[in-house]
Amino acid sequence: MIDGIWTPDKERLISCHDEIVRLNNLVGDLEKLARYEGENLILNKSCFDVSELITSLVKNFEKDFMDKRIEISVSGKKTEICADKDKISQVLVNLLSNSLKYTPEGGRVIICTEDEKDAILISVEDNGFGIPKEDLPYIFERFYRADKSRNRLTGGSGIGLAIARSIVEAHKGTITAHSIEGCGSKFIISLPKGS
Repeated sequence: MIDGIWTPDKERLISCHDEIVRLNNLVGDLEKLARYEGENLILNKSCFDVSELITSLVKNFEKDFMDKRIEISVSGKKTEICADKDKISQVLVNLLSNSLKYTPEGGRVIICTEDEKDAILISVEDNGFGIPKEDLPYIFERFYRADKSRNRLTGGSGIGLAIARSIVEAHKGTITAHSIEGCGSKFIISLPKGS
């Protein structure tokens, strides 16, 4: 536009604006990741009910899931944990966003919490597109995208799962993924009760 090759019409300006927003979000995600991967990550721990947190977060996504006609269910009893509530929320939001994005219309997502002796297990399972077997070992790496055909707009920044892993590991927990291409994925988070 500056060189006079394109006219600065509404369509071009909207496209530029969208790209600026995307880049701004990417920079924000990179800053978060750098903070979470740093050795000096400060966890502001408090005791809270994970089931209650999940129910609250699911309500924020309710309309998006309804618009796609995706059935979402939450199960599990009260599960108290001492952890950084905001950061655990970030992990769950990343997993919910992925489930919403990669589950086709009419699908289902199941979130379950289990209270074990020393840990709390949280699973997020969908019957979406699944992840190819050869990509599964790399999905928690920054910028990795299993579907190479996804463009920048639909594929996200490729660091949501890297952020999730960094947060979970900062709590001395683990996050794993099980998936069958074409059948769906299941992410399991294990957090020590006394994180």
